[in-house]
Amino acid sequence: MIEEDPIKVLIKIAKILDELKIDYYVTGGFAVSVWGKPRFTADIDLVIKLSHQKNTLSHKIQALFPTGYIDKNQIEAALLSLGQFNFIEPGSGLKIDFYIAKQDEFDQECFRNSRPEDLGYKIKMISPENLILSKLIWYKEAGSDRHLEDIASVLDVSKNINRKYLTSWARKLGLGDEWKKIAQGKKRHH
Repeated sequence: MIEEDPIKVLIKIAKILDELKIDYYVTGGFAVSVWGKPRFTADIDLVIKLSHQKNTLSHKIQALFPTGYIDKNQIEAALLSLGQFNFIEPGSGLKIDFYIAKQDEFDQECFRNSRPEDLGYKIKMISPENLILSKLIWYKEAGSDRHLEDIASVLDVSKNINRKYLTSWARKLGLGDEWKKIAQGKKRHH
């Protein structure tokens, strides 16, 4: 079996999304590796705006990766619940998690501020600020220190982080205390 490079898999998926005019951005651990310190992740998280293209999307992914696994019923359920579905590419063992966009104010902000990064193809990435806010949301929900480590990594590596934007959105999202603690901790370390 030929091992697929995760970035090559992501590029192929991004090209399908662009061809079908499905708006998306990459978030999660892969985005941390772009905006922060590289870290291992066995999956790539994409937030997508999907509607009528669902069947075409699954057909195109299946055609490009004939040994891959994608479940049409899981896509349908994800659309109904604004949840997620995934695609597993066996050549690399990579799992692509597709999260259906919730269309709330923060989600729209993440799409508006996504940035194309050239990884051999222009891939739409969540902005470093919105990645930090997403990680704060996940930290508040799950309590995993991995999210705090990821935030620290992005703050250490990414230059010109807009802290006013972060403070404003953290307040809007009810994360003001969490952000204040992290921001104060970072100032002490510099």
